[in-house]
Amino acid sequence: MSRSFLYARVSTSDQRTANQELEAKTAGFAIEAHRTFSDVVSGSVPASQRPVFQKLLERMEPGDVLIVTKLDRLGRNALDVRSTVEMLAAREIRVHCLALGGVDLTSPAGKMTMQVLSAVAEFERDLLIERTLAGLARAKVVGRVLGRPVKVSSTLIGELKRAGLSQSVVAQKLGVSLSTVKRKWKDQVVV
Repeated sequence: MSRSFLYARVSTSDQRTANQELEAKTAGFAIEAHRTFSDVVSGSVPASQRPVFQKLLERMEPGDVLIVTKLDRLGRNALDVRSTVEMLAAREIRVHCLALGGVDLTSPAGKMTMQVLSAVAEFERDLLIERTLAGLARAKVVGRVLGRPVKVSSTLIGELKRAGLSQSVVAQKLGVSLSTVKRKWKDQVVV
């Protein structure tokens, strides 16, 4: 008898997997709590390098079914998703993606669907990166200063250093952190 497992993944610790668990339940999968594996890791980390995913693999047996809500839960690039699904298929574990209508990704139709969709997703991600880099380059060309705004100048810190104030007093006086003062302090010469 096949068992169903859910692999739910979020990228940051302030996110939760509850929606993914609800999606699986709504789709009709009765997944026992001890067969739900929730991970907090970036999708850019290959599944083979995720400790929670490795624990999941240790528990799964041939004939089991792995449920994911979307392809990007398995990985962000087409090669990683494909190699993960192929590895699971070699172990006789079926992979169902709810966003694709619950299609079994290890079936011929599922493989084709997965490859087309993951390639499109990767293409969109690459385009986004390309547009972002172009926008940053354009901003630099027109003289826009990128990064965090400067709260205090090194010159002002130098003046206060020469006036004999301590680093902590300078930080309090200027309303900046002590680390900011220390970083700019070392470059100032006392005359």
